Amino acid sequence: MTTRQTVSEMDISPARRRGVLIAMCLSLVLVVASVSSLNMAMPQLAVSLSASSSALTWIADGYTVALAALVLPLGALGDRLGRRNVLLAGTALFGLAALLAVFAGSTSFLIGCRVLMGVGAAMIMPGTLSTITAVFPANERGKAVAVWSAFSVSGAIIGMLAAGGLLEVWAWQSTFVVTAVLAAVSFVAALTLTPNTSDPDHARLDLVGTGLSAVGIGSLVFGIIEGADKGWTDPFALIGLCLAAIGLSGFVLWSLRAEHPLLDPRLFKLRGFSAGSIGITAQFLGAFGFFFVGLQFLQLILGYSPLKSAVALLPMILAVMPTSQLAPRLATRLGTKTVMVTGLSLMAVGFLTLAQLDAGSGYLSFMGGLLIFGIGMALAGTPATTAIVSSLPAAKQGVASAMNDTTREVGSALGIAILGSMFSTGYHDAIGGATAGLPADAAHAVTESAAAGLQVAARVPGDAGTQLAHTVHTAFMDGMSSSLTIGAIVVIAAAAIVACIGPRRASAAVASVATDATDATEGANLDGVWNISDPAAHGAVPALALVEA
Repeated sequence: MTTRQTVSEMDISPARRRGVLIAMCLSLVLVVASVSSLNMAMPQLAVSLSASSSALTWIADGYTVALAALVLPLGALGDRLGRRNVLLAGTALFGLAALLAVFAGSTSFLIGCRVLMGVGAAMIMPGTLSTITAVFPANERGKAVAVWSAFSVSGAIIGMLAAGGLLEVWAWQSTFVVTAVLAAVSFVAALTLTPNTSDPDHARLDLVGTGLSAVGIGSLVFGIIEGADKGWTDPFALIGLCLAAIGLSGFVLWSLRAEHPLLDPRLFKLRGFSAGSIGITAQFLGAFGFFFVGLQFLQLILGYSPLKSAVALLPMILAVMPTSQLAPRLATRLGTKTVMVTGLSLMAVGFLTLAQLDAGSGYLSFMGGLLIFGIGMALAGTPATTAIVSSLPAAKQGVASAMNDTTREVGSALGIAILGSMFSTGYHDAIGGATAGLPADAAHAVTESAAAGLQVAARVPGDAGTQLAHTVHTAFMDGMSSSLTIGAIVVIAAAAIVACIGPRRASAAVASVATDATDATEGANLDGVWNISDPAAHGAVPALALVEA
């Protein structure tokens, strides 16, 4: 274990700070790209591993569930043991798990590898931003965090484009090979360019809270996936949902009593904190649920290659980037709540537009809904983060930053689980008796996934094969329509809640935040609310406020 340094002990040259920024952004891209890149390989995985729709959902979600459940406690561990120490250990675990995934011969083994990658990602993610804010002086910190923020947004697209290019030439295993290589490069960069900072005085671990939150979040996602796949009365689905209720309820009760809880539930009495958290959760639920279903539409219905599918999403990025820059000015003029609600509402409209597509729809129809959805996502994102940051005083910006990261990952996991499961249910219901007359193995493949169904149809000669392909296409669109409609309902419900509880203007929240934080928590001891680093104590408030900008 290397020597740890506190912020006050460091004297880092400008060139060394640039190296730190490069290393941390490389680590960030490693984590973020791995959330989205595997979506490109879903059709290949369905055929190669005979993966069901439920298994595909878990291959994607095993990573995000582990990341969401462990990012807070492992951030606290980094504060205690040294952020670079934990980041390097996480990078090694991440790379090893990616390398093992290359040899996966079953869906269960691949899911296990993805879970291990998620654990590694949870060790990496907290150290990236906290290290940057620790080594950059106040007058440079805003620009540094803005760069970090840009990579946190673009990393998903970088991952999809890279995976698309690889899948043009090689099989799905190539994505894990390149991920392992990138992990090795990230490890060397972090080891050679980054100091090992720590904040041991504020690092206390809430082991009970960690366990209860992990059980609650993991069981909730498991119950949703199993219920949608096998029915809501299935014993495993019921057990999962019951464990989720017990875990999350126990987490709240424990956190209210613990001296240094992982998260103090009383923080949600702050209107900006709760509204912003709901907004970001809904935003990422919608985004990653859409990526999971939408990329399969481009490949299976429009027949695009993986690379062409990734390129087909670029218009959304072209809409997101300028809108993200405009959102803070609109929030200042119209109010934070107004812009958040408008953004979430536009996301719902985009979902409903895409839900109207059918098997004969072309790319232009898809792009129309894509642009509406992207503009809404950009409008919702920055004000939601601002609402969280503005609701807490300077000394509690570590809490705000952690909540921003956690709601992203929980939203991503739930988006893939809910929309992916609804898609699976809709497809299964619609495919119906289309498998009549097929051999048992072929019939099972058609029922399990649309990708496998199209593979079977290609091998059936004559009109029967054409008719089966048409039926699979139609069933796919039924499943997609159902999932996107559910997504629209969830997002519009979030918009309604934000409209009721959201702050009107972030500036007003900032002006009174010290008083509001004390009053709203009824004298709660917030010093140990989240046991992670608190960079704002060193003047990082403006920087952290730019995370989504």
